[in-house]
Amino acid sequence: MSQAVATTKMRQIRKDNPVAALIGKTLLYIVLIGVSIFTLIPFVWMISSSLKLDREVFVYPIRWIPETFHWENFRLIWEKVPLLTYFKNTAFIAIVVTFLQTLTSSFAAYAFAKLNFKGRDTLFLAYIATIAVPWQAYMLPQFIMMRSMGLYDTLWAMVVLQAFSAFGVFLMRQFYQSIPTDLCEAARIDGLSEYGIWARIMLPLSKAAIATLVIFTFVGTWNDYMGPMIYLTRDVNKTVQVGLRRFIQENSSDYHLIMAASLCSLLPVSIVFLCLQKYFIEGIATSGLKG
Repeated sequence: MSQAVATTKMRQIRKDNPVAALIGKTLLYIVLIGVSIFTLIPFVWMISSSLKLDREVFVYPIRWIPETFHWENFRLIWEKVPLLTYFKNTAFIAIVVTFLQTLTSSFAAYAFAKLNFKGRDTLFLAYIATIAVPWQAYMLPQFIMMRSMGLYDTLWAMVVLQAFSAFGVFLMRQFYQSIPTDLCEAARIDGLSEYGIWARIMLPLSKAAIATLVIFTFVGTWNDYMGPMIYLTRDVNKTVQVGLRRFIQENSSDYHLIMAASLCSLLPVSIVFLCLQKYFIEGIATSGLKG
């Protein structure tokens, strides 16, 4: 009630004093533009440096637009290390993990949100509590488990370890709770199974939440460094992030090539985010409304 009253008062103030409202909105835009520019400067410098010669990277004052665009930098990086193999491995892990994590999270979230069974809330709280456990606490048991299963130094080790997510279940459950339960009850009366309700009702209505989870999962998996460094030892199995580390070690003085390789590693993540940003913003707004 108090929040509604405060909102009403703010709207009344804006109506009574349009000049103050305009000034406030202008200042807000200025601050947001300034923060955006400050955030984007390193990325712009990385793009600019990737198109320069090495001796031009640290020239002061900075030349944001190179005199000559050296597109050959993006060809040379593929010849220095097996970057294509790293990209293939990372793409396989990221796509499979994203699919499995979205599938398992939505299944579990539907059960926790729309099914009534004994100990449901206790089990959910216990599962969500695992988010607070630091990865270092169970890193060694996971390593022993993967080695005993014969998955050590295979891409499937990374898939198995990340196929389930407590955060994904929490995110999807919050969204499912905003969907009226009456829809599920009506579907049950019409003879639809629980799987049918999940597939035909819940999934089509949860595009925003799914897009949000896909972005979080894909970005996190693509940028993962510690996991591949621990579980993948052969060069043929390494991922982009580990491969970039090797590239930097072998070409530590070629900053223009390092920037070009780093830019290439960011492209898939950027494409996924740009394609799903509409649903991502909607999912972030709606998934946290109900608890």
